[in-house]
Amino acid sequence: MKKKTPVVSRYAKSQTLFTKARDLMPGGVSSPVRSFKSVGRDPLFIQSGEGSMVLDVDGNSYIDYVMSYGPLILGHCHPAVQAAVAKQISHGSSFGCCSASEVELAGMICQAMPAVEMIRFVNSGTEAVMSALRLARGFTGRKLIVKMAGGYHGHVDALLVQAGSGATTHGHPSSPGIPENVTANTLVIPFNDLPAAQAAFAKFGPQIAAIITEPVMGNIGVVLPQGGYLEGLRTLCDAAGALLIFDEVMTGFRVHPSGAQALHCIKPDLTCLGKIIGGGLPVGAYGGRRDIMNLVSPAGPVYQAGTLSGNPLAMQAGITTLRLLQDLDIYQRLDVLAKQLEDGLRQSAKAAQCAVSVQRCGSMFTPFFSPDGAPVHNYADALLCDQAAFSKFFQVLLDEGVLIPPSQFEAWFVSAAHSENDIEKTIALAEKAMRAVAEK
Repeated sequence: MKKKTPVVSRYAKSQTLFTKARDLMPGGVSSPVRSFKSVGRDPLFIQSGEGSMVLDVDGNSYIDYVMSYGPLILGHCHPAVQAAVAKQISHGSSFGCCSASEVELAGMICQAMPAVEMIRFVNSGTEAVMSALRLARGFTGRKLIVKMAGGYHGHVDALLVQAGSGATTHGHPSSPGIPENVTANTLVIPFNDLPAAQAAFAKFGPQIAAIITEPVMGNIGVVLPQGGYLEGLRTLCDAAGALLIFDEVMTGFRVHPSGAQALHCIKPDLTCLGKIIGGGLPVGAYGGRRDIMNLVSPAGPVYQAGTLSGNPLAMQAGITTLRLLQDLDIYQRLDVLAKQLEDGLRQSAKAAQCAVSVQRCGSMFTPFFSPDGAPVHNYADALLCDQAAFSKFFQVLLDEGVLIPPSQFEAWFVSAAHSENDIEKTIALAEKAMRAVAEK
Protein backbone atom coordinates (compact mmCIF):
# COMPACT_ATOMS: atom_id res chain seq x y z
CA MET A 1 0.00 0.00 0.00
CA LYS A 2 1.28 3.40 -0.98
CA LYS A 3 2.14 5.54 2.02
CA LYS A 4 0.25 8.78 2.34
CA THR A 5 2.31 11.92 2.19
CA PRO A 6 1.90 13.75 5.50
CA VAL A 7 0.09 17.06 5.24
CA VAL A 8 2.39 19.93 6.16
CA SER A 9 0.72 22.95 7.74
CA ARG A 10 1.21 26.23 5.93
CA TYR A 11 2.10 27.60 9.37
CA ALA A 12 4.55 24.82 10.30
CA LYS A 13 7.57 27.03 11.01
CA SER A 14 5.51 29.39 13.17
CA GLN A 15 4.16 26.42 15.10
CA THR A 16 7.67 25.02 15.64
CA LEU A 17 8.92 28.36 16.88
CA PHE A 18 5.94 28.69 19.21
CA THR A 19 6.66 25.29 20.73
CA LYS A 20 10.23 26.39 21.46
CA ALA A 21 9.10 29.81 22.67
CA ARG A 22 6.74 28.36 25.28
CA ASP A 23 9.70 26.69 26.96
CA LEU A 24 11.61 29.95 27.10
CA MET A 25 9.05 32.74 27.58
CA PRO A 26 5.77 32.88 29.57
CA GLY A 27 3.06 31.81 27.14
CA GLY A 28 5.65 31.85 24.38
CA VAL A 29 5.30 35.59 23.80
CA SER A 30 6.66 38.97 24.87
CA SER A 31 3.18 40.54 25.07
CA PRO A 32 -0.11 38.68 25.74
CA VAL A 33 -2.22 39.70 22.75
CA ARG A 34 0.41 38.25 20.39
CA SER A 35 -0.44 34.74 21.59
CA PHE A 36 -3.65 34.67 19.46
CA LYS A 37 -5.20 32.87 22.44
CA SER A 38 -8.56 34.63 22.23
CA VAL A 39 -9.00 33.69 18.56
CA GLY A 40 -8.11 30.03 19.01
CA ARG A 41 -4.96 30.02 16.93
CA ASP A 42 -1.24 29.65 17.45
CA PRO A 43 0.57 32.94 16.83
CA LEU A 44 2.31 33.94 13.64
CA PHE A 45 6.02 34.66 13.66
CA ILE A 46 6.66 37.55 11.31
CA GLN A 47 9.87 37.64 9.29
CA SER A 48 9.62 40.97 7.52
CA GLY A 49 7.37 43.83 6.50
CA GLU A 50 7.27 46.23 3.59
CA GLY A 51 4.68 48.88 2.89
CA SER A 52 1.25 47.50 3.78
CA MET A 53 2.39 43.86 3.83
CA VAL A 54 4.04 41.46 6.25
CA LEU A 55 5.62 38.09 5.53
CA ASP A 56 5.67 35.26 8.08
CA VAL A 57 8.45 32.71 8.55
CA ASP A 58 6.52 30.18 6.42
CA GLY A 59 6.45 32.55 3.46
CA ASN A 60 2.78 33.55 3.80
CA SER A 61 2.08 37.20 3.04
CA TYR A 62 -0.67 39.35 4.56
CA ILE A 63 -2.22 42.76 4.14
CA ASP A 64 -1.45 44.16 7.58
CA TYR A 65 -3.89 46.18 9.70
CA VAL A 66 -2.01 45.62 12.97
CA MET A 67 0.78 47.98 11.92
CA SER A 68 2.61 47.32 15.20
CA TYR A 69 -0.58 48.53 16.95
CA GLY A 70 -0.36 52.02 15.52
CA PRO A 71 3.19 53.38 15.19
CA LEU A 72 3.65 52.50 11.53
CA ILE A 73 1.46 55.24 10.09
CA LEU A 74 3.79 55.41 7.07
CA GLY A 75 3.85 51.63 6.62
CA HIS A 76 6.58 49.07 7.15
CA CYS A 77 10.18 49.97 6.29
CA HIS A 78 9.56 53.47 4.99
CA PRO A 79 12.77 54.36 3.11
CA ALA A 80 13.26 57.73 4.81
CA VAL A 81 12.81 56.28 8.30
CA GLN A 82 15.15 53.41 7.48
CA ALA A 83 17.76 55.83 6.19
CA ALA A 84 17.53 58.03 9.30
CA VAL A 85 17.98 55.08 11.65
CA ALA A 86 20.83 53.63 9.57
CA LYS A 87 22.61 56.97 9.56
CA GLN A 88 22.25 57.31 13.32
CA ILE A 89 23.39 53.75 14.08
CA SER A 90 26.58 54.47 12.18
CA HIS A 91 27.29 57.18 14.76
CA GLY A 92 26.10 55.23 17.81
CA SER A 93 22.91 53.90 19.36
CA SER A 94 22.99 55.40 22.85
CA PHE A 95 25.36 57.57 24.84
CA GLY A 96 23.87 58.12 28.28
CA CYS A 97 24.22 61.81 27.49
CA CYS A 98 22.10 64.49 25.84
CA SER A 99 21.69 64.60 22.08
CA ALA A 100 20.50 67.29 19.67
CA SER A 101 17.81 64.95 18.33
CA GLU A 102 15.97 65.06 21.68
CA VAL A 103 15.71 68.82 21.42
CA GLU A 104 14.55 68.68 17.82
CA LEU A 105 11.82 66.09 18.42
CA ALA A 106 10.68 67.87 21.59
CA GLY A 107 10.32 71.08 19.60
CA MET A 108 8.30 69.38 16.87
CA ILE A 109 5.88 67.86 19.38
CA CYS A 110 5.45 71.06 21.40
CA GLN A 111 4.79 73.01 18.22
CA ALA A 112 2.18 70.50 17.04
CA MET A 113 0.42 70.24 20.41
CA PRO A 114 -0.17 73.62 22.10
CA ALA A 115 -1.11 71.91 25.38
CA VAL A 116 2.38 70.38 25.54
CA GLU A 117 4.61 73.29 26.62
CA MET A 118 7.37 71.02 27.92
CA ILE A 119 8.01 67.30 27.42
CA ARG A 120 10.03 64.46 28.95
CA PHE A 121 10.95 61.38 26.88
CA VAL A 122 10.72 57.87 28.30
CA ASN A 123 10.83 54.40 26.73
CA SER A 124 7.21 53.25 26.62
CA GLY A 125 3.62 54.35 27.00
CA THR A 126 3.50 52.56 30.35
CA GLU A 127 6.41 54.68 31.63
CA ALA A 128 4.76 57.83 30.31
CA VAL A 129 1.52 57.14 32.18
CA MET A 130 3.28 56.02 35.38
CA SER A 131 5.32 59.23 35.37
CA ALA A 132 2.35 61.47 34.56
CA LEU A 133 0.38 60.04 37.50
CA ARG A 134 3.29 60.61 39.88
CA LEU A 135 3.61 64.15 38.58
CA ALA A 136 -0.13 64.82 38.95
CA ARG A 137 -0.02 63.65 42.55
CA GLY A 138 3.11 65.66 43.23
CA PHE A 139 1.58 68.81 41.75
CA THR A 140 -1.79 68.57 43.50
CA GLY A 141 -0.70 66.90 46.75
CA ARG A 142 -3.64 64.49 46.31
CA LYS A 143 -3.87 60.70 45.98
CA LEU A 144 -6.95 59.66 44.00
CA ILE A 145 -6.90 58.98 40.26
CA VAL A 146 -10.08 58.57 38.19
CA LYS A 147 -9.89 56.20 35.21
CA MET A 148 -12.42 54.77 32.79
CA ALA A 149 -13.62 51.17 32.92
CA GLY A 150 -11.89 49.38 30.06
CA GLY A 151 -9.22 52.04 29.76
CA TYR A 152 -5.81 50.45 29.34
CA HIS A 153 -2.88 52.72 30.12
CA GLY A 154 -0.08 50.21 30.12
CA HIS A 155 0.68 47.79 32.94
CA VAL A 156 0.83 50.44 35.66
CA ASP A 157 -0.19 48.80 38.96
CA ALA A 158 -2.61 51.52 40.01
CA LEU A 159 -4.47 51.46 36.68
CA LEU A 160 -4.59 47.74 35.95
CA VAL A 161 -8.18 47.66 37.16
CA GLN A 162 -10.99 46.89 34.73
CA ALA A 163 -8.45 47.33 31.95
CA GLY A 164 -9.19 46.75 28.29
CA SER A 165 -7.00 45.28 25.55
CA GLY A 166 -5.10 42.15 26.51
CA ALA A 167 -6.31 42.26 30.10
CA THR A 168 -9.88 41.86 28.88
CA THR A 169 -9.09 39.44 26.12
CA HIS A 170 -7.44 37.06 28.54
CA GLY A 171 -10.03 37.39 31.27
CA HIS A 172 -7.83 39.21 33.78
CA PRO A 173 -9.19 42.73 34.16
CA SER A 174 -6.96 43.02 37.23
CA SER A 175 -3.79 41.16 38.07
CA PRO A 176 -2.31 39.19 40.95
CA GLY A 177 0.74 40.88 42.39
CA ILE A 178 -0.94 44.24 42.86
CA PRO A 179 -1.61 45.07 46.53
CA GLU A 180 -5.10 46.28 47.41
CA ASN A 181 -3.73 49.48 48.90
CA VAL A 182 -2.31 50.41 45.46
CA THR A 183 -5.64 50.23 43.65
CA ALA A 184 -7.50 51.73 46.62
CA ASN A 185 -6.55 55.14 45.24
CA THR A 186 -8.09 54.42 41.82
CA LEU A 187 -11.71 55.33 41.09
CA VAL A 188 -13.24 53.57 38.07
CA ILE A 189 -16.14 55.11 36.16
CA PRO A 190 -17.76 54.31 32.78
CA PHE A 191 -16.56 56.14 29.69
CA ASN A 192 -19.15 58.46 28.13
CA ASP A 193 -21.05 58.69 31.44
CA LEU A 194 -20.71 62.28 32.63
CA PRO A 195 -23.14 61.86 35.56
CA ALA A 196 -20.87 59.11 36.92
CA ALA A 197 -17.90 61.48 36.73
CA GLN A 198 -19.91 64.22 38.41
CA ALA A 199 -20.89 61.81 41.20
CA ALA A 200 -17.25 60.83 41.77
CA PHE A 201 -16.23 64.48 42.08
CA ALA A 202 -19.19 65.29 44.31
CA LYS A 203 -18.02 62.61 46.74
CA PHE A 204 -14.22 62.74 46.40
CA GLY A 205 -13.43 66.03 44.62
CA PRO A 206 -10.91 67.49 47.11
CA GLN A 207 -8.98 64.18 47.08
CA ILE A 208 -8.81 63.70 43.29
CA ALA A 209 -5.44 64.43 41.72
CA ALA A 210 -6.43 63.69 38.13
CA ILE A 211 -8.68 62.06 35.61
CA ILE A 212 -6.83 59.95 33.06
CA THR A 213 -8.58 58.86 29.88
CA GLU A 214 -8.00 58.12 26.27
CA PRO A 215 -9.89 60.92 24.51
CA VAL A 216 -10.87 58.28 21.96
CA MET A 217 -10.89 54.83 23.51
CA GLY A 218 -8.73 52.35 21.62
CA ASN A 219 -8.10 49.49 24.02
CA ILE A 220 -11.66 48.19 24.07
CA GLY A 221 -11.82 48.84 20.36
CA VAL A 222 -12.44 52.30 18.95
CA VAL A 223 -15.06 54.16 20.99
CA LEU A 224 -15.59 57.87 20.38
CA PRO A 225 -16.56 60.37 23.08
CA GLN A 226 -20.15 61.52 22.89
CA GLY A 227 -20.92 65.20 22.48
CA GLY A 228 -20.06 67.25 25.55
CA TYR A 229 -18.36 64.41 27.43
CA LEU A 230 -14.74 65.54 27.24
CA GLU A 231 -15.81 69.13 27.79
CA GLY A 232 -17.61 67.97 30.93
CA LEU A 233 -14.48 66.26 32.25
CA ARG A 234 -12.48 69.44 31.64
CA THR A 235 -15.05 71.48 33.59
CA LEU A 236 -15.04 69.04 36.50
CA CYS A 237 -11.26 69.10 36.78
CA ASP A 238 -11.12 72.89 36.63
CA ALA A 239 -13.74 73.27 39.36
CA ALA A 240 -12.04 70.77 41.68
CA GLY A 241 -8.42 71.76 41.06
CA ALA A 242 -7.66 68.33 39.55
CA LEU A 243 -5.64 67.67 36.41
CA LEU A 244 -6.97 66.23 33.15
CA ILE A 245 -4.58 63.72 31.60
CA PHE A 246 -5.10 62.51 28.04
CA ASP A 247 -3.50 59.21 27.14
CA GLU A 248 -2.73 59.82 23.47
CA VAL A 249 -0.20 57.02 23.13
CA MET A 250 -2.45 55.57 20.43
CA THR A 251 -4.25 58.65 19.06
CA GLY A 252 -1.34 61.11 19.14
CA PHE A 253 -0.45 62.04 15.53
CA ARG A 254 -2.73 59.18 14.39
CA VAL A 255 -6.21 60.73 14.28
CA HIS A 256 -5.09 64.34 13.74
CA PRO A 257 -1.76 66.16 13.21
CA SER A 258 -2.17 67.58 16.73
CA GLY A 259 -3.81 64.57 18.35
CA ALA A 260 -7.35 63.82 19.47
CA GLN A 261 -7.21 66.82 21.80
CA ALA A 262 -7.19 69.09 18.74
CA LEU A 263 -9.84 67.03 17.00
CA HIS A 264 -12.17 67.56 19.97
CA CYS A 265 -10.89 71.03 20.92
CA ILE A 266 -10.01 70.10 24.50
CA LYS A 267 -6.78 71.19 26.20
CA PRO A 268 -5.55 68.65 28.78
CA ASP A 269 -3.09 69.50 31.54
CA LEU A 270 -0.85 66.53 30.75
CA THR A 271 -0.55 64.37 27.65
CA CYS A 272 0.98 60.90 27.35
CA LEU A 273 2.47 59.96 23.98
CA GLY A 274 4.23 57.03 22.33
CA LYS A 275 3.99 54.86 19.22
CA ILE A 276 4.11 57.27 16.24
CA ILE A 277 6.55 59.71 17.88
CA GLY A 278 9.15 56.92 17.77
CA GLY A 279 8.49 55.95 14.17
CA GLY A 280 8.29 52.25 15.08
CA LEU A 281 11.04 52.18 17.71
CA PRO A 282 10.38 51.93 21.47
CA VAL A 283 9.47 55.35 22.85
CA GLY A 284 7.18 57.21 25.19
CA ALA A 285 6.76 60.77 26.43
CA TYR A 286 4.68 62.87 28.78
CA GLY A 287 4.25 66.60 28.61
CA GLY A 288 2.01 69.49 29.44
CA ARG A 289 1.80 72.80 31.21
CA ARG A 290 5.14 74.41 32.00
CA ASP A 291 4.31 74.98 35.67
CA ILE A 292 3.51 71.29 36.10
CA MET A 293 6.41 69.90 34.06
CA ASN A 294 8.93 72.06 35.94
CA LEU A 295 8.31 69.88 38.98
CA VAL A 296 10.06 66.98 37.23
CA SER A 297 13.65 66.28 38.34
CA PRO A 298 16.16 67.85 37.99
CA ALA A 299 14.10 71.05 37.65
CA GLY A 300 11.90 69.99 40.56
CA PRO A 301 11.39 67.32 43.23
CA VAL A 302 9.27 64.74 41.32
CA TYR A 303 11.79 62.07 40.37
CA GLN A 304 11.85 60.15 37.09
CA ALA A 305 14.79 58.87 35.06
CA GLY A 306 15.70 56.34 32.37
CA THR A 307 18.99 55.18 30.88
CA LEU A 308 17.70 54.84 27.31
CA SER A 309 15.14 57.65 27.47
CA GLY A 310 15.43 59.89 24.42
CA ASN A 311 17.85 57.50 22.74
CA PRO A 312 18.97 58.88 19.37
CA LEU A 313 17.68 55.95 17.29
CA ALA A 314 14.07 56.46 18.41
CA MET A 315 14.46 60.23 18.21
CA GLN A 316 15.66 60.13 14.60
CA ALA A 317 12.89 57.71 13.59
CA GLY A 318 10.35 60.00 15.26
CA ILE A 319 11.75 63.18 13.75
CA THR A 320 11.63 61.68 10.26
CA THR A 321 8.10 60.36 10.73
CA LEU A 322 6.71 63.63 12.07
CA ARG A 323 8.50 65.59 9.36
CA LEU A 324 6.83 63.47 6.68
CA LEU A 325 3.46 63.83 8.43
CA GLN A 326 3.68 67.60 8.04
CA ASP A 327 2.38 66.90 4.53
CA LEU A 328 -1.29 67.07 5.50
CA ASP A 329 -2.26 65.30 2.28
CA ILE A 330 -1.18 62.11 4.06
CA TYR A 331 -3.91 62.56 6.67
CA GLN A 332 -6.48 63.30 3.98
CA ARG A 333 -5.51 60.14 2.10
CA LEU A 334 -5.56 58.07 5.29
CA ASP A 335 -9.05 59.33 6.07
CA VAL A 336 -10.29 58.51 2.56
CA LEU A 337 -8.87 54.97 2.68
CA ALA A 338 -10.14 54.31 6.19
CA LYS A 339 -13.62 55.58 5.33
CA GLN A 340 -13.63 53.40 2.21
CA LEU A 341 -12.84 50.39 4.38
CA GLU A 342 -15.35 51.44 7.05
CA ASP A 343 -18.13 51.76 4.48
CA GLY A 344 -17.09 48.53 2.78
CA LEU A 345 -17.18 46.58 6.03
CA ARG A 346 -20.66 47.91 6.76
CA GLN A 347 -21.82 46.87 3.29
CA SER A 348 -20.19 43.46 3.69
CA ALA A 349 -21.94 42.94 7.01
CA LYS A 350 -25.27 43.90 5.48
CA ALA A 351 -24.77 41.58 2.51
CA ALA A 352 -23.79 38.72 4.80
CA GLN A 353 -26.63 39.49 7.24
CA CYS A 354 -24.07 39.71 10.02
CA ALA A 355 -24.57 42.07 13.00
CA VAL A 356 -21.58 44.41 13.08
CA SER A 357 -21.04 47.99 14.23
CA VAL A 358 -18.03 49.66 12.58
CA GLN A 359 -16.60 52.56 14.60
CA ARG A 360 -13.83 54.79 13.28
CA CYS A 361 -11.76 57.82 14.21
CA GLY A 362 -9.40 58.89 11.44
CA SER A 363 -7.28 55.94 10.35
CA MET A 364 -8.09 53.70 13.33
CA PHE A 365 -11.31 51.69 13.57
CA THR A 366 -12.94 48.55 14.96
CA PRO A 367 -15.73 46.31 13.65
CA PHE A 368 -17.66 45.23 16.75
CA PHE A 369 -19.71 42.03 16.62
CA SER A 370 -22.23 43.65 18.94
CA PRO A 371 -25.81 42.53 19.62
CA ASP A 372 -27.90 43.51 16.58
CA GLY A 373 -24.98 45.67 15.43
CA ALA A 374 -25.66 48.21 18.20
CA PRO A 375 -23.11 51.01 18.74
CA VAL A 376 -20.52 50.52 21.47
CA HIS A 377 -20.27 53.49 23.84
CA ASN A 378 -18.32 52.02 26.77
CA TYR A 379 -16.68 48.96 28.31
CA ALA A 380 -19.97 47.29 29.28
CA ASP A 381 -21.18 47.56 25.67
CA ALA A 382 -17.90 46.09 24.40
CA LEU A 383 -18.17 43.09 26.69
CA LEU A 384 -21.51 42.20 25.07
CA CYS A 385 -19.80 41.58 21.73
CA ASP A 386 -19.73 38.06 20.30
CA GLN A 387 -16.10 37.04 20.70
CA ALA A 388 -16.69 33.64 19.07
CA ALA A 389 -18.01 35.43 15.98
CA PHE A 390 -14.96 37.68 15.92
CA SER A 391 -12.69 34.66 16.29
CA LYS A 392 -14.25 33.02 13.22
CA PHE A 393 -13.99 36.29 11.31
CA PHE A 394 -10.32 36.61 12.25
CA GLN A 395 -9.47 33.06 11.24
CA VAL A 396 -11.07 33.29 7.80
CA LEU A 397 -9.30 36.59 7.09
CA LEU A 398 -5.96 35.22 8.28
CA ASP A 399 -6.19 32.18 6.02
CA GLU A 400 -7.09 34.47 3.14
CA GLY A 401 -4.06 36.69 3.68
CA VAL A 402 -5.37 39.57 5.82
CA LEU A 403 -3.83 40.16 9.25
CA ILE A 404 -5.99 42.03 11.76
CA PRO A 405 -5.47 42.39 15.53
CA PRO A 406 -6.21 39.03 17.22
CA SER A 407 -8.75 40.49 19.64
CA GLN A 408 -12.22 41.99 19.43
CA PHE A 409 -10.95 44.66 21.84
CA GLU A 410 -8.31 46.23 19.61
CA ALA A 411 -8.17 48.88 16.90
CA TRP A 412 -7.22 48.26 13.28
CA PHE A 413 -4.85 50.73 11.63
CA VAL A 414 -4.63 51.95 8.05
CA SER A 415 -1.24 53.27 6.92
CA ALA A 416 -0.14 55.60 4.16
CA ALA A 417 1.29 52.53 2.44
CA HIS A 418 -2.09 50.84 1.99
CA SER A 419 -3.47 51.01 -1.53
CA GLU A 420 -7.02 51.14 -2.84
CA ASN A 421 -6.45 47.61 -4.09
CA ASP A 422 -5.58 46.52 -0.52
CA ILE A 423 -8.80 48.08 0.72
CA GLU A 424 -10.97 46.56 -2.02
CA LYS A 425 -9.45 43.12 -1.51
CA THR A 426 -9.98 43.37 2.24
CA ILE A 427 -13.63 44.36 1.80
CA ALA A 428 -14.28 41.37 -0.49
CA LEU A 429 -12.57 38.95 1.91
CA ALA A 430 -14.35 40.49 4.89
CA GLU A 431 -17.70 39.70 3.28
CA LYS A 432 -16.56 36.10 2.85
CA ALA A 433 -15.51 35.99 6.50
CA MET A 434 -18.79 37.53 7.67
CA ARG A 435 -20.78 35.00 5.66
CA ALA A 436 -18.82 32.27 7.43
CA VAL A 437 -19.77 33.87 10.75
CA ALA A 438 -23.45 34.11 9.79
CA GLU A 439 -23.54 30.46 8.70
CA LYS A 440 -22.26 29.05 11.99
